[in-house]
Amino acid sequence: MVQQLSQKSGMNLTHEEILTHYRLAERVNGELRLTLAALLLFAKDPGRWHPRCGIELIRWQGTKRGTGDQLNITKRIRIEAIPLVRLVQEAFHTIQQQIPERQRLVGQLFEERLVYPPFVWQEAIVNAIAHRDYNLEGIGIEVHLFDDRMEVWSPGELMEPVTLERLRRRERVHTSRNPRIVRVLTSFGYMRELGEGIPRMFDVMEQEGLRPPEFRLEGGQFVVTLCGTPLYRPETIHWLKRFENQQLTHRQIRLLAYAYERGGQFTSRAYQKLVGTDLYNASRDIRDLIRKGIVRLTRTRGRVYEIITEPHSVEAEKPPEFVAIEPVLRARGFVKNEDIRRALNIPIWQASGIARKLVIAGWLEPQGEKRGRRYVPGRRLIERS
Repeated sequence: MVQQLSQKSGMNLTHEEILTHYRLAERVNGELRLTLAALLLFAKDPGRWHPRCGIELIRWQGTKRGTGDQLNITKRIRIEAIPLVRLVQEAFHTIQQQIPERQRLVGQLFEERLVYPPFVWQEAIVNAIAHRDYNLEGIGIEVHLFDDRMEVWSPGELMEPVTLERLRRRERVHTSRNPRIVRVLTSFGYMRELGEGIPRMFDVMEQEGLRPPEFRLEGGQFVVTLCGTPLYRPETIHWLKRFENQQLTHRQIRLLAYAYERGGQFTSRAYQKLVGTDLYNASRDIRDLIRKGIVRLTRTRGRVYEIITEPHSVEAEKPPEFVAIEPVLRARGFVKNEDIRRALNIPIWQASGIARKLVIAGWLEPQGEKRGRRYVPGRRLIERS
């Protein structure tokens, strides 16, 4: 494994040189002395130096922990006596076998997916291995699987500047309690030292229609909870796909889903409560949705808004700008800004603006970048066909 580290780092070094390079060993009075990090990462049995450096997987029946006569543990698996660089993959393999599957709507079909997206629970496991407090020898990493959630318990408190509030705000913040271990796991490709893992966990859970990850501190341990309960109904997830090219924030997407499941209307106050933001940010997000033609103000009193693009509103009148370029679009299958300029006899900069409006309204779909950009039929035409 030390040789693998040398290869992955791109350096042709001896075992001693690579360990010294990663500050996992040093010469003291002519003798090579290994750090605890080196022993945990590469020793055949790291348990000789740390009694609880593995992972324990516990499967519970139901949604609560029972004790005594009500003990409801159905499976208990200990993953131990292996070096940390192997522990990651062994944990992935063992835990994945215990995660049930669910049906997820993709387009018009249902696919079988793991209840918890692989990236999310694997990120939680890697973080637990890399950032746990190895000074605490009496407790280890625990993964609890309930019928409705997964909990990953990692020994140790958070370290500044990382806080629960900053994690919940999805900030890219990171620090290393075990920098040598983190550096090696990064070289093996298990993680990145960029603080991007937690924000991406939020994104992936929401893309899968699941509730965002939850974080808490309990009994000197950091706990990550992943809920298997869908955040939205399958039809809501399918409906949200029409906004994929609108460059909406995760908060705006949550708002649209919230409104869609409640008849298409919402208020600014409801939005603030939904995503935990203030009046200023809520107003900015709603104005952006209005500018993109997705929502509109329907009642000034109480500031009630509604979604313009209803699930079946495909019979909207074609805008005159689109009517002018439609013959070219149908004949060639695409149009460019130059085609819009010629059809409407307008400057090229104005043609670009009209193209953006038609994209937002769903009449056109952009492809390519800069000079190679062209526009093909959008979802409105596809829905009409």
